[in-house]
Amino acid sequence: MAGHSQFKNIMHRKGKQDKMRSKIFSKLAREITVAAKAGLPDPDANARLRLAIQNARAENLPKDNIERAIKKAAGGDAENYDAVRYEGYGPGGVAVIVEALTDNRNRTAPSVRALFAKYGGNLGETGSVSFMFTRVGEILYPAAKATADQMMEAAIDAGADDVVSGDDGHVVTCAFESIGEVSSALAARFGDAETVKIVWKPQTLTPLDQEKAESLLKLVEGLEDDDDVQAVFSNADIAEDVMAKLDAA
Repeated sequence: MAGHSQFKNIMHRKGKQDKMRSKIFSKLAREITVAAKAGLPDPDANARLRLAIQNARAENLPKDNIERAIKKAAGGDAENYDAVRYEGYGPGGVAVIVEALTDNRNRTAPSVRALFAKYGGNLGETGSVSFMFTRVGEILYPAAKATADQMMEAAIDAGADDVVSGDDGHVVTCAFESIGEVSSALAARFGDAETVKIVWKPQTLTPLDQEKAESLLKLVEGLEDDDDVQAVFSNADIAEDVMAKLDAA
């Protein structure tokens, strides 16, 4: 296991995330509804639903919203959503993966394609960049939940592959097939995690200068603002001093 981060993955920037709270709630509720419709409406018997609810609670989605999203699926009046993955290259040749839940592919695909084009990228075929990533489970815990050694020991015992600990918390990585088993074992020792997600971890990184990094962040923010997009991943490597300049701009 590595004791330091092997990658930097652009997903969210805190300030933008706060401004998009209502959109985030909508996306979380949609995932709950889709998960409940795909299996049983009981989180104890539906691992995907259990993870969706856990992540919704981590973002402070109200209990009423969670229950309403489950009932929507159980009532049979929920829209039929397809899970779609879009892949392409962003500014500076950065590989980008976009995961979406859509009830109209003819609406979502042109929207995603237009955003790639607007910010100097291009949308490719499925599989065009995913070979540069590994699909893994990612479990986040606050730093106060355990020391780095305690989390490392527990993660190893649970069957995880990697742990990165720092002031911001602990990031436990495991095979995505094992995410339920590993998260349950850690929860038994430390309580519920902040988030438990399946992510695309880049195998190699693409460094960006300030200009290209700014364009990429605009692309990511534009994609995240799309109602159909659930998550965005990239293999961008943005130096801390460059990110600091962008945040200050």
